[in-house]
Amino acid sequence: MLLLFETPAGFALFKVLDEGKLSKVEDLSKEFASPDSARQVVKLRAFSKFENTADALSAATQLIESKPSKGLRKFLRSHCDGDILAVADSKLGNTIKEKLQIECVHNNSVMELMRGVRSQLTELISGLAAQDVAPMSLGLSHSLSRYKLKFSPDKVDTMVIQAISLLDDLDKELNTYAMRVREWYGWHFPELAKIVQDNILYAKSVKLMGYRSNAAKLDFSEILPEEVETELKEAAVISMGTEVSDLDLENIKDLCNQVLSLSEYRAQLYDYLKSRMNTIAPNLTALVGELVGARLIAHGGSLVNLSKQPGSTVQILGAEKALFRALKTKHATPKYGLIYHASLIGQAAPKHKGKISRSLAAKAALAIRCDALGDGGDNTMGVENRIKLEARLRSLEGKELSRSAGSVKGKPNIEFYDKDRKKGSGGMITPAKTYNPAADSVLALTESLSKDNDEEEAEPEVVEEEQKKKKKKKRAEPEDATPGAVDDAEVETEPAKKEKKKKRKQTEGADEDGDADVSEKKKKKKRKHAETEDGGDETSAKKKDKKKKKKSLD
Repeated sequence: MLLLFETPAGFALFKVLDEGKLSKVEDLSKEFASPDSARQVVKLRAFSKFENTADALSAATQLIESKPSKGLRKFLRSHCDGDILAVADSKLGNTIKEKLQIECVHNNSVMELMRGVRSQLTELISGLAAQDVAPMSLGLSHSLSRYKLKFSPDKVDTMVIQAISLLDDLDKELNTYAMRVREWYGWHFPELAKIVQDNILYAKSVKLMGYRSNAAKLDFSEILPEEVETELKEAAVISMGTEVSDLDLENIKDLCNQVLSLSEYRAQLYDYLKSRMNTIAPNLTALVGELVGARLIAHGGSLVNLSKQPGSTVQILGAEKALFRALKTKHATPKYGLIYHASLIGQAAPKHKGKISRSLAAKAALAIRCDALGDGGDNTMGVENRIKLEARLRSLEGKELSRSAGSVKGKPNIEFYDKDRKKGSGGMITPAKTYNPAADSVLALTESLSKDNDEEEAEPEVVEEEQKKKKKKKRAEPEDATPGAVDDAEVETEPAKKEKKKKRKQTEGADEDGDADVSEKKKKKKRKHAETEDGGDETSAKKKDKKKKKKSLD
C-alpha cells in the first residue's frame, strides 16, 4: 500500500511497511511517537517538488476541487504499479480511479496514518527542514486565500475608485470651462446663450461661427436642429453685443477646443468605467447603475470593505453629516445617501422613496457580497432582485397587484362597513337620515312659544264650559226619563219631594262656590304670567283686555 501526502513543497509518496498495524487504529498514534518508530511503519518512496509558487497554487486549488493536477497524474503513473493508494479525500480517490485506473482507499486508519506522518514529516523526508516548512505553508495559504477571494487583475476595484473620482473632477472642470465660454462670448453675442442651452453644442457653435456676422453664411445643420438654426441666424442680425478683436476670438476658440476635448475624454472614461463595473460588480451594477455603484465602492474604500456593511449602512452611505446632525439635535435621521441617485428611487413617488430606498439597500448589500465573495461572474441575481423591486414599486403605487414570495393570494376585497345595512339582505334597518332645514330657523321656536302661552290662557275658559255642560246634563236627566220608568215607580210622597228640593239647592250653592274658586285661580295664573313676561307686546295686552270684557259680559 502507498500513501499520497500533500506538502507545501510538493507531493510525497510513502510505502506502508506493515499493513497489519493499520487494523489497530487506537494504537497507531503510538507508532509515530519517535522518528525511529515512524520509519518502521512508513518509508519515503518518491517526492515530486513544485517548481514555483504558481505551480503550488494551481495544484492546491485543483486538490480543493478534488481534481488531480497534470504533474500529480504523471507522478502517480510513474510510481504506482498495481499498488493500492491511500488518499485523504474520497472524491479525489474516485477521480484518480476513473482517470488513472489506480485502486484508492480512504478510511479512519488512513486518516490516523496521515496524522502520524504529519507529526514526523521533517524526519521522514530528508532535505526538508522545519524552518522551511512554515514559510512555504504561509505563502501557499496567502496565495490560496487571494485566489479564493478573486483578487485577480480583472477584479481590482482600485481602478474603479480612481475612475469615478476622475469622472467627478472632469464634470466640475467641464462646467467651469463651459460657463467661462458663455460669459466670454456673451459680450459679443449675448442672445446665443438663451438659444442654445447645451454646453457642448454651444462650444461647437462658437467654434464654427466665430464672428456673429458669419452666422448667415454658415450651415449649422450638423450641430443644431433647423428651428434653432433659423432662430440663431435671426438673432445674429439684430444682436446687441459688442465687437471683439481677432485675438480675443482666437482665445475663445481655444477654450472651446478645451471644452470639446474634455467632453470626448469624459465619454471614453465613462465607457471604461462601465466595462470595469460590469466585470467587478455585475450584480450591483444591474441594481443601481454604474455611477452609483462606483461611488458606493469608492466611499466604502473597496468592494470587500463594502461587503462587510449591513443594508442599513449602505442605505445612508454618503449622508454621514446629516445622520450625526440628526442624532445630535434629536431630529429625524436621513432615509438615503448616495443610493438616492439610483433610477429605482427616482421613479418612486416622494412618499414611497423611503420604503424603496430601504428595500434597494437590502438587495444591494446582498449583491455586493455576491460580487465580492461569490464564484459566479454573471448578473442574474441583480436582475432578479431588480425585477422584484420594480414589482414592489408598482404595488406601492397601486398600478398592479404583485405576488411576493410567500403570499399566494393578492390583496383581499375590502367591504365598507355600513351599520344601517343588514348582513344577509340588501335592505336597510332604518331609513336614511335626511337634513332638516327647519331646525336652523329661529322663527318656528318663537311661534311655538307664543302658541303655548295662548293655550295656557285658554285652559280656564275650557274648564268653565265643560262644567256648565255637565250641569245642564244633570238638570235634563229627570226630563229625559222614559214614561215607562215613571209608571213602574211608586208615587213619591211629599216629604220625599221636599228632600229633593233641598239637595238641588245645596248642589247649586256648591256650583256657585266652585265658580268663585275657578275665577280666583284664573286671576292668580294671570298675575304670575304677567310677572314672568318682561315688557310684553301691546297686542298681547289688548287681547287680555278683550277677554276680560267678555268674561264680565258673561
